[in-house]
Amino acid sequence: MAIIAVIYGCAIAVGFITYDKVSASMSEIMALLLADVVATVYVWLMGLVFNNVSVYDPYWSVAPPVMFTVWAFYKSVFSLPVILLLLAIWYWGIRLTGNWAHTFKGLDHEDWRYTRYRTMQSPLVFHLTNFFGLNMMPTLLVFACMLPGFGLYGAEAANVITWLGFAICLSSATIQLVADTQIHRFRENHPGQFCNVGLWKHARHPNYFGEIQLWWGVWLMYASIYGIDRMVFAPLAMTALFSFISIPMMERRQMENKPGYAEYKRHTRPLI
Repeated sequence: MAIIAVIYGCAIAVGFITYDKVSASMSEIMALLLADVVATVYVWLMGLVFNNVSVYDPYWSVAPPVMFTVWAFYKSVFSLPVILLLLAIWYWGIRLTGNWAHTFKGLDHEDWRYTRYRTMQSPLVFHLTNFFGLNMMPTLLVFACMLPGFGLYGAEAANVITWLGFAICLSSATIQLVADTQIHRFRENHPGQFCNVGLWKHARHPNYFGEIQLWWGVWLMYASIYGIDRMVFAPLAMTALFSFISIPMMERRQMENKPGYAEYKRHTRPLI
């Protein structure tokens, strides 16, 4: 855990240095994106050093709170919409990072998805998949979903819809908290079985539902100020990621390893 903490501290420093070097020669958002990309490359390199793609796993929940907070200080903007955004993202980020820490088993353990890629692909193809698919693609997707949040830094006042988006963000992180707590307890008491209690009785992936809904909440806060525009593609992209990649991959594994999952799948909705 200490090694991971040092890696991410260095990644944040690398991001700061990158932004400082390039911000004068490009737009602020593009400089921030480049800093995010360079920090991701650093984390990817550390994954190669430790031969473990899971080094990247906390990045999903660590980067947004840090970037949104630094941006607030950089822009000297702490309007009500920005404060609501920061409260929601920090609640979500701390919760999700805490869940990662709860499941962290050390640098000798790698997520089963990454192990599957290692065994199914040639070394060259795996390294390309690792860099572009497992590290860079999530970074770019999350950054895209953060763009509506950055738009809030130009807003001075909140309205009822802004508060609704904030409430959706809080409820989303809470859904994830409840779902993850339930599945951890279930696995402790029923190893090798699929969870079908609590929220999992009503949806096969309530934790994914919470993640998708969070970014719709951020977008709704933005839309409450600026209306519906091209930014709607950000939460749509996140929805597509989980619907067409994460859920099918997880369910193939469940069908292979958990007896009775096919019956559960027939009678239980995937998300809502």
